[in-house]
Amino acid sequence: MAWVVLVVAGCFEVGWAIGLKYTEGFTRLWPTVGVALALISSLRLLGLAMTMLPVSTAYAIWVGIGTVGTVILGIAFFGEAANVARLVSVALIVAGIVGLKLATPG
Repeated sequence: MAWVVLVVAGCFEVGWAIGLKYTEGFTRLWPTVGVALALISSLRLLGLAMTMLPVSTAYAIWVGIGTVGTVILGIAFFGEAANVARLVSVALIVAGIVGLKLATPG
């Protein structure tokens, strides 16, 4: 269950990171509210996951999910570069996330 909570926390992290683009510097009310809610949800779920998982593993995986998701959505929604170096780098992050999961009991 802790792993599911952590993945959901990571998805909320992607949501608030992408949402920042739509706040236009926190000048738009509803996107700002959405970012704040996603941020609070992400941190709350991360904290819950950390009660059941090692802090180093939980935090690293949370950041990794956020990074990979944000890069992928940046490519898909904002036309950011999808060159070989970026995609290999994302693949390395995914490999690190999988490695941490496999090396952590629970």
